Amino acid sequence: MLDHFSVMVRDLSASAAFYDTVLAPLGGRRIMEPGPIGYGVDSPDFWLVPAPADAAPLEAHIAFTAPDRAAVQAFHDAAVAAGAEVLHAPRVWPEYHPTYFGAFVRDPDGNNVEAVCHRPE
Repeated sequence: MLDHFSVMVRDLSASAAFYDTVLAPLGGRRIMEPGPIGYGVDSPDFWLVPAPADAAPLEAHIAFTAPDRAAVQAFHDAAVAAGAEVLHAPRVWPEYHPTYFGAFVRDPDGNNVEAVCHRPE
């Protein structure tokens, strides 16, 4: 249903360093720059947009698809190594569905960023 998604960030360099680190285990990479930075696997579908100096970005929840549970763990480990606050370590979330495996962290702007795998193992 979504074609692309963008978030406003206060510090484009800091946010880009964070997303370079945490999206790599999921197969994501910078595809377009300068200006807004577009990330994706084949084409840019997640964008970092500099916020106006007087704007206070609001918290967003962003969930990235992981190909397997190992990639969710690698996302979590990369985020921890980058100094991210861990909201929820990798685990199964049966309240969503029996095979929902996700990890949640905060990015440099306070957004709730998740990696999720829906596969059973």
